[in-house]
Amino acid sequence: MLTVLVFLPLLVAGVLLLAPRAVPDRACVPVWLAAALAELVLVVIIWAGFDPGGGIQYAQRARWIPGAGVGYHVGVDGLSLPLAALTCVLFLAAAVHSLRRGTAATATATGGGPPRARAWAALFLFLQTVSLGLFTALDLILFFVFFDLSIVGMYFVIAGWGHGERARAAALKFFLYTFTGSLALLLGFIGLYLAAEPHTFDLTDLAREDPLAGRGAHAALVLLAIGLGLAIKTPTVPFHTWLPPAHTDAPAAGSAILAGILLKMGTYGFVRIAMPLLPGVWRQYALVFVVLGALSAVYGALVALGQTDVKRMIAYTSVNHMGYVLLALGAAGILTGTDDRARALAVTGATVQMVSHGLITGALFLLSGVLWDRAGGYRIADFSGLAGPAPRFAAVTAVGALAAIGLPGFSGFIAEFQIFTGSLGSQPVATAVALTGILITAALFLRALHRMLLGPTRLPGSVRTGGFTDLTPAETAATVPLLGLSLVIGIVPRFLLDVIEPAARALTGLVAR
Repeated sequence: MLTVLVFLPLLVAGVLLLAPRAVPDRACVPVWLAAALAELVLVVIIWAGFDPGGGIQYAQRARWIPGAGVGYHVGVDGLSLPLAALTCVLFLAAAVHSLRRGTAATATATGGGPPRARAWAALFLFLQTVSLGLFTALDLILFFVFFDLSIVGMYFVIAGWGHGERARAAALKFFLYTFTGSLALLLGFIGLYLAAEPHTFDLTDLAREDPLAGRGAHAALVLLAIGLGLAIKTPTVPFHTWLPPAHTDAPAAGSAILAGILLKMGTYGFVRIAMPLLPGVWRQYALVFVVLGALSAVYGALVALGQTDVKRMIAYTSVNHMGYVLLALGAAGILTGTDDRARALAVTGATVQMVSHGLITGALFLLSGVLWDRAGGYRIADFSGLAGPAPRFAAVTAVGALAAIGLPGFSGFIAEFQIFTGSLGSQPVATAVALTGILITAALFLRALHRMLLGPTRLPGSVRTGGFTDLTPAETAATVPLLGLSLVIGIVPRFLLDVIEPAARALTGLVAR
């Protein structure tokens, strides 16, 4: 079933691309939507049959490149299943969002939907397969293949459907940065392979063997290579500079997938590869990751506070939120001044934060697309009093902003509470520094809400005939369920925590061995 979950979107993408040109482009997005719904049903079935205490499940193996120790090996545990489910939810939201009609940015001669809808739908289906493949991969080369293909897919989304020439420059910067990171990642994987006896790229075999235990400089260099590749993808300060232009000039659905899914490939790589496969050297250099996490949390919030463009502001808050994840993972590698329960709590909080950030920031980027569709820009100063002509847009945006600052009742509060509680015992100073990021994030979101939604109505001259229209049914259906799911996790988190906590305890056990 797991292989079907991973490759069904790719199969549908192939069907769309090979379909006769007599099939109109406007039929492609509904086909994508149907495939995304089927994917959500499949992941719900997998979730329902998952045993939280059973370790890796639904595993499937096949020989691929046996002479090099490479195999097709997939499976899910409590760390990967929530991210696979998040992937299905967000890609479904992107498909629903792409159904919207009635604005100059989306209307085409085919009667609605994005321009070149066939290629658009096929690219997102391809990206869904790549994302699910990475989150289920249990072989380092399989992980790397999906990691690299995600770069290619998102490059074409930004360059092909972004905002003019700036989008092509942003796509190139995104590609060069993240491709450089993937090369460093590959070097680290080869270092692990060479240290294993017998040589293998299988994650479960490498975790059981711990081939770099006591290897000193060799282990440190491997961690440096893997950490660099994952830090660029996350992104972590100072490797974050590709992110704001990529988000600002990408289409709304592309930004939602980039922030909600692709950034998680970096943080997931830390919990799936760096921590369990390099436990000794992770403990040795855990403080470095704690410092980088705290720095990213504060720096991302401060720079977001100074933005005049709402999309760049949201992009920098992603640096802030991913900083909390790295802080927690670093704290989980420090054994002094803490205990097993606190370290497991930090890892649980980091995983919940990945899911929470994907839901909330994905919704916020889809909502920012409304500004571009109506007015062709994102400048905060160009808008005022939007609650008047667009009350639904104002209400949903306000809920998204409150969820992003970690208001109790939303998933962000559950995640950040666990992160800070799990990190405080061993790293009180870094945790206290990172906490200031919450205050700054609250200030920047509340200031943006006050300026854009309240007061007398003011719109830029680029607003199209008919004024600033409210959310369409498709835009509402794409964003409200994401925030609703964040609310459900914030109020009744047990269904998620029961899946994550056993895997978090197993991970911290591997790190502490």
